[in-house]
Amino acid sequence: MKITATAVSLTVDDVAASAGFLTTHFGFQEAMAADGFASLEREDAPGVIFLRRGIEVLPEGFRDQRAAGVIVAFTVDDLVAEYERLKGAGVEISMELREEPWGERLFQVTDPNGVIIQLVDWVVTADADADSE
Repeated sequence: MKITATAVSLTVDDVAASAGFLTTHFGFQEAMAADGFASLEREDAPGVIFLRRGIEVLPEGFRDQRAAGVIVAFTVDDLVAEYERLKGAGVEISMELREEPWGERLFQVTDPNGVIIQLVDWVVTADADADSE
């Protein structure tokens, strides 16, 4: 098997709102769209697909479910700059910038449908530097 692309597909109530959020604030571009469907892409990230809740392309037992308990995470080069950029654009920060004990720095925003978008970078500690020598 050869995988040629990767995407995450999320079921939401308002496809246009979630697609607009990613295109406006995260530089995604709409690759394809139809009623109840939008496929977004970036050259440097996996694709993101939004499907309207209830759409028939979803398996019958899943059609009425919303994306929940899912975090879409993007690792970025300058986390602090992205935090300041999004905050300056009026995007509500749903989890403030923080650093976890294992070296992950992150913050989260939430799109209009409740999809959590997490931006991440990694802190290199003195211990990790010493281990690599």
